[in-house]
Amino acid sequence: MTLFEELKRRGLIAQMTHEKEIEELMNNEKVSFYIGFDATADSLHVGHFLQLIIMKRMQQAGHKPIALLGTATTMIGDPTGKTDMRKMLTVEEINHNAECFRKQMEKFIDFSDGKAEIVKNGDWMLDMNYIQFLRDIGRHFSVNQMLTAECFKTRLEGKGLSFLEFNYMLMQSYDFLYLYQNKDVKMELGGNDQWSNMLGGVDLIRRVEQGNAYAMTFTLLTTKEGKKMGKTEKGALWLDAEKCSPYDFYQYWRNVSDDDVMNCLKMLTFIPIEEIEEMERTMQGQQLNEAKEILAFHLTEMVHGTEEAQKAQKAAKDVFSGSGSNENMPTTVLSANDLTDGSIGILTLMVKAGLSASNGEARRLVVQGGVSVNDEKITDPKTMIKLDGETILRKGKKVFHKIIVE
Repeated sequence: MTLFEELKRRGLIAQMTHEKEIEELMNNEKVSFYIGFDATADSLHVGHFLQLIIMKRMQQAGHKPIALLGTATTMIGDPTGKTDMRKMLTVEEINHNAECFRKQMEKFIDFSDGKAEIVKNGDWMLDMNYIQFLRDIGRHFSVNQMLTAECFKTRLEGKGLSFLEFNYMLMQSYDFLYLYQNKDVKMELGGNDQWSNMLGGVDLIRRVEQGNAYAMTFTLLTTKEGKKMGKTEKGALWLDAEKCSPYDFYQYWRNVSDDDVMNCLKMLTFIPIEEIEEMERTMQGQQLNEAKEILAFHLTEMVHGTEEAQKAQKAAKDVFSGSGSNENMPTTVLSANDLTDGSIGILTLMVKAGLSASNGEARRLVVQGGVSVNDEKITDPKTMIKLDGETILRKGKKVFHKIIVE
């Protein structure tokens, strides 16, 4: 089975500019390709994880990944999928975030001996002459055509689009041209929400260099209902263990819905596709829990290492088996200053433990009977919890959290 066939079989490919040419390149040549990452936070999240998986698959097939860190484009902000303008970050914040990205990427991609590269678009954009950029690049873009792009539509129909963000498509397109000219990059890959921006780069290369360049998007990681995966009570599902513990990461994948587990196995793991398709045929009902454990372990192992994956798996099994062991359970440590006469309100406790984003959300969970403390269900949102030693807080049937008072 060729690389192209496997990507299709796993449901990873969404759109392509030139299917036959891309298939030929991927199967019979060794090409340089790039994926862009805007440094908007100090950690990659699960949406980036899918892109890293694609990069790794391509590298294993002999192609050369180039990870472009958007130290310039992050200063503008991609309007795609956003109802408001992104937060403006300082140069120092962006460079710090880019360095965090680089360290995380090195866990997945082999950058030794020129097998892959990391580049920053700030190196060629931040000192660029704006008038020259407009004359050389801007003249190739039709405003009428840009306004029809999906990446702008939502904003134009809602709160409007700033001129700052309107430049983003030109900048991303120029990245592709620059890498085509200086790194012999022939392909840009990215999430399907980037399709309009990627088409801009392909067209710019054709106009400026009369050259052939290609774009391919991969399927966004969504549930069967079309909702983006990777959101938790604490926000995004981060790859940084400080922002999302290995246990929480494991539990997220262990608790995906029955309808989504096989799709996640296909898209995110390196388990042979034939094995996954066999699981799909044979596993039903309660057997799908085994598939979820396989998914959770494989992904946690890739992101956090074998030891942390084993700890997370053991902790989860101990909790659900009632063995009493909670050594590796996610833990929040409170101080005496957090308590009043040794007690704390259940709503405050839920928020401090990260099991609810707000008191209002915690109140709804409590009233609906979804919260227990040491196996005792709490239904009154005014309840004060006496904390003495270790306390086990549970949300729903599957989320457990240990509370310790210093």
